[in-house]
Amino acid sequence: MLGSKKSASVSGGTTLISHDTVVMGDLHFCGNLDVEGLVQGNVIAQSGKEALLRVVGKGRVEGDIRVPCVIVNGEVKGNVYSSKHLELASKSRVQGNVFYTLVEMAAGAEVNGSLTHMAEADAIAETTGLGAEKSATSGKSLPIMDLTAKDSETKVD
Repeated sequence: MLGSKKSASVSGGTTLISHDTVVMGDLHFCGNLDVEGLVQGNVIAQSGKEALLRVVGKGRVEGDIRVPCVIVNGEVKGNVYSSKHLELASKSRVQGNVFYTLVEMAAGAEVNGSLTHMAEADAIAETTGLGAEKSATSGKSLPIMDLTAKDSETKVD
């Protein structure tokens, strides 16, 4: 992809968010999504379907990205979860943590956060949101605490 002559795409339709467009809220999609404008919310690929996100030019995403294939040449303020391929082009700016299986990073790309390699199975779980309760560093499930108070156990002064 990086430096390749042919343009990256997956099967399915293409959705364009043009440079003067602002989308507020989470965006769920499959196929190709090109962001030239602003998305204020999470960008999430539909589970079990091919998906490619391109954040191009002055495009911005302010939220988490959970997409198998991601190409960034714009700005992302949030975490990026890519289960297949992540390309950070020369003008990319990511303010958040990046979780990837395969990454290409061009000279000039900027990541203000951590880069964490994940096994493909773990990356797929994170991309689809199924691994949200797992710890990014250990891969182990975090304990779930029941914070509901029972009358017999609660004392109020």
